[in-house]
Amino acid sequence: MPSSVATTSAEFARSYIGHLVEVLGRLDHEEIGKVINLFLEARSKGNTIFFFGNGGSAATASHFANDLGFCASPEGRAPFRALSLTANNAFITCLANDIGYENVFWWQLRNLMRPGDVVVGISASGNSPNAVKGLEFARNHGGVTVAIVGFDGGKMKEVAQYAIHVRTERGEYGPVEDAHMVLDHLISNFLASVPNESGF
Repeated sequence: MPSSVATTSAEFARSYIGHLVEVLGRLDHEEIGKVINLFLEARSKGNTIFFFGNGGSAATASHFANDLGFCASPEGRAPFRALSLTANNAFITCLANDIGYENVFWWQLRNLMRPGDVVVGISASGNSPNAVKGLEFARNHGGVTVAIVGFDGGKMKEVAQYAIHVRTERGEYGPVEDAHMVLDHLISNFLASVPNESGF
């Protein structure tokens, strides 16, 4: 991670961007390709793709669902069924208040997920308890699980069947979350370019 000590703002910008380029350069393209193919399979079967995360990753989850549901689902093609579990504030705060914040994702999956649906957990650390529980519930109940993580991958990488791992030092939240947004746009732009036979 670039240091902010004894640098000008321009030098810090140059250092941060250079470091981010290095982080992106370490991504495993095969991991990305597997997740893209998984999303395409979900579309072809009419399965839903669920996204969740906390904080910045919650915003990425909603952004990802938006991009799949709109940008990658143009008129005339069968759409991606994409939903962010971070978007229903009333239900999230109900669950957090009544049964604990660690339960806000798996309970929603209990209500909404069907076998074969894809469940994507996003986390820099890979250790958020509610995200881990969400992936565990999904995997134990017929979901196909994906972890998009950073640092050392954490528990989520171990639980998930598929993972895209942004490898960084622990605590590098900014570059990890930046890379996760790049992955959103990379994947969504590719999926927008892939036609399918049935649309409406």
